[in-house]
Amino acid sequence: MAGTDEDAIAAADDALYVLTAVLLTPAQFPSVLGDDYPEACTALGLAPLADGYGLVLGQDGDGARWTVVIDDVSLVAVAIASWDCGMEYDLSPDERTVVAALPGWPLAVAVAAPGVPAPHDPDPGLTDAPVLSPPDTSTWGPAQRRLGADEIALQWAVWREQIDDADFRDPGDGTGKDGAADGGGEPSDGTGEEASPRHSGLRRVLAEARSYVDSPPPLGRVRSSFATGDARILRADGPGWSMVARTDDIAFVLLDDEPGEVLPVGRGPELPGLLEALDKLAVRPL
Repeated sequence: MAGTDEDAIAAADDALYVLTAVLLTPAQFPSVLGDDYPEACTALGLAPLADGYGLVLGQDGDGARWTVVIDDVSLVAVAIASWDCGMEYDLSPDERTVVAALPGWPLAVAVAAPGVPAPHDPDPGLTDAPVLSPPDTSTWGPAQRRLGADEIALQWAVWREQIDDADFRDPGDGTGKDGAADGGGEPSDGTGEEASPRHSGLRRVLAEARSYVDSPPPLGRVRSSFATGDARILRADGPGWSMVARTDDIAFVLLDDEPGEVLPVGRGPELPGLLEALDKLAVRPL
């Protein structure tokens, strides 16, 4: 496994100033690293263990960036929950839980440890592992697309209030049946999310999402998290696409082929069943 050499672990463990931490589990992983849990692990040179990992990002006494991988997931989860509540928590992993010490950071960190040199890459002589760096999100692509889906999931209400349900109505058939928008604000022909003849990208996404029900995708490609009431926020990803939905509402789709566009999908007669089926196979945070 990458980064397990003793010199690297000793350097990272020696007075590591912890700046932040994240979970790397099937249900909760930095989606900027991949469309599913195994892909995110591969980006770090880690085996996709069922229980996952905790990633501790910090600086050593010389200011070098290190990502310490530990197998004590509960410890990191408690630390994150405490910090989110505005409480102090001293995250000090036991050295026996350290799986790897990886040079660099896989995610952007906006803070730095006080009293040490500015963040920089570690001495190349300490490890043969490649130096981690955040994915390039300066231009539209998979990483930026997944970050956009993250934002929608976190700010669902803000995005939802921008959509007028009338956009999903077909004024021509008189039924008022909900359908799928074609991504440009035009209504579909009112036959549900199946129908969107002017947007092949949406058809492809919905077809691939349906295929997950019969052939379960890699772990973490469909995730379910808490929402208000009895609903869930559902996240599904695939090659070139991300979908965020609320199980009792509509869905939003982002495509690699549509830079910066957020495409809404109305309820229709079929979307509710699709979301219910996806939620049953989704992984959930403990």
